[in-house]
Amino acid sequence: MNKISIIIPTLNEAATIEKLLKHLFENSSKENIEEVIVVDGGSIDGTLDVIRPIRSVKAILAEKGRAKQMNHGAKAAKGNVLYFLHADSFPPKNFDTYILSQIQKGNNAGCFRMKFNNSHWWLKLAGWLTALPIMASRGGDQSLFITQKLFKDIGGYNEQFFIYEDNELIKKLFSINEFVVIPKWLTTSARCYEKHGVWKTQYHFWCIHLKRKLGASPNELTKYYKKNLINS
Repeated sequence: MNKISIIIPTLNEAATIEKLLKHLFENSSKENIEEVIVVDGGSIDGTLDVIRPIRSVKAILAEKGRAKQMNHGAKAAKGNVLYFLHADSFPPKNFDTYILSQIQKGNNAGCFRMKFNNSHWWLKLAGWLTALPIMASRGGDQSLFITQKLFKDIGGYNEQFFIYEDNELIKKLFSINEFVVIPKWLTTSARCYEKHGVWKTQYHFWCIHLKRKLGASPNELTKYYKKNLINS
């Protein structure tokens, strides 16, 4: 029987993680979920204090960096289906059933469509574009399900990437025609856009995509991201 291990990387998510965990339990069936693993990268805001009292959640520690944290969670996972989820992304009701239905059809990896929790017209359009089954519309905020076997076969996340790790892994999956977009909507936070402004944030995201397309290294992408969207 197929079982899902939900893997959530966290870093200072005390304000969000409890709400997400409650959402996951209320919108899935217990028999489909093997475990929920939160992989913390060194939070200093009490994230682990929120998680640890919840007995149905396994909290583990890893070196900071989403790629490293998600790989660490995958190694600890017992389910044969991995579901990687950001701490501010909320999958649709019965997400587990939709994922396992795709697995039964032979689709070994994929994501949901995504919408932002913000009514700005550009963010609405950006969300609508995630319904398109193309690489350019993909990103980690849409979550990712993948069989444990396929994840190992493609080498997991590239830990050289501090950002853009999702896009690199998804690119591998597209190259072997192993990706499907489930026609249901996940809701994610627009907090980065709200903090820096929609157009400034989108501009820098476009620059990151372009830089990578032109051959920028993982370290160059990280420096650009930290300069313009963390320390700005």
